[in-house]
Amino acid sequence: MNIYDIIFYLFAAITLISAFFVVTSRNIIYSAYYLLFTFFGVAGIYVLLGADFIAIVQLVVYVGGILILLLFGVMLTNKITNVQIKTGSVKILPAAVGVALFAGILAAALLKTNWRTTNSVIPNSTANSLGMLLMQQYAVVFELLGILLLIALIGAASMARK
Repeated sequence: MNIYDIIFYLFAAITLISAFFVVTSRNIIYSAYYLLFTFFGVAGIYVLLGADFIAIVQLVVYVGGILILLLFGVMLTNKITNVQIKTGSVKILPAAVGVALFAGILAAALLKTNWRTTNSVIPNSTANSLGMLLMQQYAVVFELLGILLLIALIGAASMARK
């Protein structure tokens, strides 16, 4: 067993133990802090796998954005009771049409046959390789995912408006 294996098992243990405490903790603030260690453990595993870009995104997006937003949201909402998550109206037909349209466009984009890229200039950088793939081979899928996230954001804002 070399040092690489020891570090991997250390990050895996940190991730699994903190994820266990996220699920079993009764206090939501403690769960959020344990989630911080879970995200750091996953980022460490990404670094060991050589996925430096995904590790940085893990730290910036999840630790820097979502976790801090979760903590502020929990801390600013003191003991809210009787909150109904259910919305007043359910519109299944427009949602089904939207999902079907999105799935059709995504399937058409994935079935294109001319998705071959050239070798990247810097083969050791995952950020460069990922950027080349996103802007050449997966450009349509990348844009569709952006539209999907925008729709989810608009839906969340309209639900929170009440």
